[in-house]
Amino acid sequence: MDRQTAYTVRHARPEDVPGARRLILDTLYREFGYGYVPEWHADVVDLQGHYLDHPRHTLLVAVRQGEVVATTALHSTGPAHPPHPREVAERYPGGTTAQLVRVYVRAEHRRHGLARELVRRACAFAAAEGGYRCVYLHTNADIPGAEPFWRSLAEEVHDARPTGEHGPGVATVHFEIPLHRPALV
Repeated sequence: MDRQTAYTVRHARPEDVPGARRLILDTLYREFGYGYVPEWHADVVDLQGHYLDHPRHTLLVAVRQGEVVATTALHSTGPAHPPHPREVAERYPGGTTAQLVRVYVRAEHRRHGLARELVRRACAFAAAEGGYRCVYLHTNADIPGAEPFWRSLAEEVHDARPTGEHGPGVATVHFEIPLHRPALV
């Protein structure tokens, strides 16, 4: 993690919530182009309650000079049907599935290994938490760099691009990351 010496990567604190929310909303509006969708992004309104106050959930941040420049979150709610395919929702039920969400890095801070480190820490949290059998995520493969990044870390379980499950401009691919349990000492 030498390349990240200028960054602090940690579980979010209450004082990180406004910056994390700002980064997430900026990403939804500026990069994804569809903005805040209540059915998809309800957690963004209450990051504190959804992630910091829930013992099985976490919000991780990368901070540089007091600014939140990257986020990753993990929660115990599986993907919903609809909009996701029924077989995906059934394969990843809530409670035993750790769903990885909000993996966002401000453009000027990319290529420093922040997303990879945040994902690694989120997976370690899920493995240590217990009760989770795997980490599930989905991504919009039309976002530059998203698909190759996830293919380097996870295994594809369903390519929904042919179905257009989220509508025009959202090319969803579903992935799984196996959990590696910490060794008992």
